[in-house]
Amino acid sequence: MSTSPFRIGNASGFYGDRFSAFREMLEGGRLDVLTGDYLAELTMLILGRDRMKDPDGGFAKTFLRQMEQCLGLAAEKRVKIVTNAGGLNPAGLAAALRALAGRLGVKVQVAHVEGDDLLGRAGELGLGTPLTANAYLGAWGIAACLRAGADIVVTGRVTDASLVVGPAAAHFGWRPDEWDRLAGAMAAGHVLECGAQATGGNYSFFTEVDVRRPGFPIAEIDASGACVITKHEGTGGAVTVDTVLAQMLYEISGARYAGPDVTARFDTVELSSEGPDRVRMSGVRGEPPPPTVKVCLNHLGGFRNEMTFVLVGLDIEQKAHLVREQLEAALVKKPKEVHWTLVRTDREDAPTEEQAAAFLRVVVKDPDTKVVGRAFSGAVIELALASYPGFTMTTPPTDGAPYGVYTPAYIDAGQVEHVAVLPDLTRSVIPPSKETRVLEAVAPPALPLPLPAGPTRRVPLGRVAAARSGDKGGTANIGLWVRTDEAWRWLVHALTADALRELLPETKAFPIERHLFPRLRGVNFVIDGLLGEGVSSSTRFDPQGKALGEWLRSRHVDVPEALL
Repeated sequence: MSTSPFRIGNASGFYGDRFSAFREMLEGGRLDVLTGDYLAELTMLILGRDRMKDPDGGFAKTFLRQMEQCLGLAAEKRVKIVTNAGGLNPAGLAAALRALAGRLGVKVQVAHVEGDDLLGRAGELGLGTPLTANAYLGAWGIAACLRAGADIVVTGRVTDASLVVGPAAAHFGWRPDEWDRLAGAMAAGHVLECGAQATGGNYSFFTEVDVRRPGFPIAEIDASGACVITKHEGTGGAVTVDTVLAQMLYEISGARYAGPDVTARFDTVELSSEGPDRVRMSGVRGEPPPPTVKVCLNHLGGFRNEMTFVLVGLDIEQKAHLVREQLEAALVKKPKEVHWTLVRTDREDAPTEEQAAAFLRVVVKDPDTKVVGRAFSGAVIELALASYPGFTMTTPPTDGAPYGVYTPAYIDAGQVEHVAVLPDLTRSVIPPSKETRVLEAVAPPALPLPLPAGPTRRVPLGRVAAARSGDKGGTANIGLWVRTDEAWRWLVHALTADALRELLPETKAFPIERHLFPRLRGVNFVIDGLLGEGVSSSTRFDPQGKALGEWLRSRHVDVPEALL
């Protein structure tokens, strides 16, 4: 068993991330493995629509173009590539890579992992009639491909962290029941999965570091599963305890972070600085995975359209009321859903026209594309000379666009055939975990004593706390953390679920869970249903909840002066 640190880098956090990152990572320094994460719930919908147009498509074409530039370089440096860019067609992408390698004259062994696509069995499994149905596979198919000599491993829908767990397990020869080691690699994979979000991207304290062009993260994993998060020397951004912690709290729920191979206890994670751009992550405990696997389902929900009125100057509320009344009367066939939002960005006695403007947004949804197409947007434009003074819009008339509805489902792990298709095209079936544990909430930790009473000052919460927020379908999460024990003693008592509802009134109608992470001085809020039926369907202007954390940080609270 090897004991030297194993360097795994990331070059993509989503479909559309920095195109040059693969070359930058390959040229920037030593790596053993380079991963690329391209898949999200929305991406699966996009690829599903691609596959409807072209049955041979359904994978991330960006990755193939990146490999045109980088395949020879990766082979020369002996860096293995592991990616989920296969999307809905990993076999198709693997074949395209073999053809590309042949054209370029580069000798590489390509393997792929399949079995996640359950669309053909959706009815049998009780999943309805979705557009896409993909189980989240684990790491052992990737490990089998690498052990068989693959230089490139392409997967479909695996858990994001599996892109790191699989190579680490293959390199160190871990067994499937070495829970702590697997959990450590899983935590590392969670930090790496979103690329530059671990090196200063989307970081609350961004003014403290140079994030104009952050580098991409690297995990130096050892045989115990512990790791050091770092980046190539000379690249932008920063790797600090805070930048890593921000990603740790991103898009999670409680202390148990479950996957198909292991459940990692995020309440056991310890982070410490080992010098500039080096953060050690250790102490992660693991447990057997749950007996079920998650399935990502996307359905075509119908069609949607939106238009935005610009309201300038005086009588904003009355202008909004007039045009709303006019449009609703003008629509011959009413859309199934109509959502209005008035955004008051205007200011009194404004020195510029833009500063005098407010925006009235209307979003419509209906099963019939004609109802929300030109019948809707044309009716909006027809009001131009017969409505409020100063009528203007942000866009011309538009057609309706289809939207998807994301829902998760859970099925017994034994119902999914996880298959590693090795470089020689041999098929190796990967069995589910022999040992499982039903996922249960962890008992809340004991609260520290509150700070002694003292003078307070009303300031933005962000003066003392950082945040990172995101989405899982229709559920939003907001993770917050503070830098000192004293600030933690204050935060954990001050920021309850009820306090969150008062600070963010838009959350009042939804169930909220609060989860505490004392070792990280962090708290995570899970707001179920805030984002509707997922990003494609959501009518919120921030449909993925990415800015919720910054909104919360901008809200004013009474903070002890001792913390300021």
